[in-house]
Amino acid sequence: MQELQLAGIDVSARQLLVQVRNPQGAIQQLDLPNTEAGHRQLCKLLTQRGRRARACLESTGTYSLDIALAEHPGIELMVVNPRAARDFAKAFLHRSKTDAVDALVLLEFVQRMPFQPWQPPSPERLQLRALARRIGSLTQMSVEEKNRLHATEFGQPLHKDVRKDIQAHLRQLQRRLEKLEESAVDLIWANPELRQALLHLTSIKGIGRLSAILLLAEICVLPKDMTDRQWVAHAGLDPRHHESGSSVHKPQRISRTGNPRLRSALYMPALSAAQHEPNIRAYYQKLLARGKLPMQALVAIMRKLLHSIHAMLRDQVDFDGQKFFALETPTS
Repeated sequence: MQELQLAGIDVSARQLLVQVRNPQGAIQQLDLPNTEAGHRQLCKLLTQRGRRARACLESTGTYSLDIALAEHPGIELMVVNPRAARDFAKAFLHRSKTDAVDALVLLEFVQRMPFQPWQPPSPERLQLRALARRIGSLTQMSVEEKNRLHATEFGQPLHKDVRKDIQAHLRQLQRRLEKLEESAVDLIWANPELRQALLHLTSIKGIGRLSAILLLAEICVLPKDMTDRQWVAHAGLDPRHHESGSSVHKPQRISRTGNPRLRSALYMPALSAAQHEPNIRAYYQKLLARGKLPMQALVAIMRKLLHSIHAMLRDQVDFDGQKFFALETPTS
């Protein structure tokens, strides 16, 4: 039987901090660049001398490293939710927060917890996610430029050439956004499963084509066996309780540990659906009547909407408002 090496990998924008435990139990720390060359070097080090390896990392980063590891024949990969890793660290009393400690926690996680192998998404799904994330980035640029123009109404006027330049940039951004959206639609329409998922998403009043693309791009790369509650945790929308004895009862908040892009993609659909979809609007009004703040009610809609989307895509059905929140029928 081949010897097995275990590795915990903390991924940052430029660096891979790796803790490796060899079959004899010795731990070695590696510091590698987060580049294609660094990925190849890591794969080589993990499988040297014909060894097999199991590696663990969190699900917050890009998939470039994930795929490099998962496609190597001698490496099994496990990708964990950041909250699971954080709770595991607390259980083992790891109070420090450094890259080296995080990598060590992931090493302990892959050694002690049941191993769940990760399978990379298809190239089409990764391409869709790349397109959608670029759309998100350009949309943010457009918002910033619009804010600059808007700010001049309340402050010092812009020089006319600066104003013209911002307006020209906004027109250019709009053309680029339209082209990227068309590319995303073409990619989705060429894939029957993605096309059907897009149609289900747009069956929700308040979710237009672009919002559906941004949502689908983040959802379609998730493992198919994930539950709706795991989706919520992945989005960082799961509630966090804080109680201690009888004196400390902090307000409940969402964990925010997970995929911020999925949370962002859910925000505008939830806001629009709370205005235009009767059942969701009724649920929103009920939460407000119970004393929830508007943002708390909106987050609750985001969470419940994600549950609904999971069921819709699982069962291949359009949105049913009565299943989201049943409207009271007047009694005669």
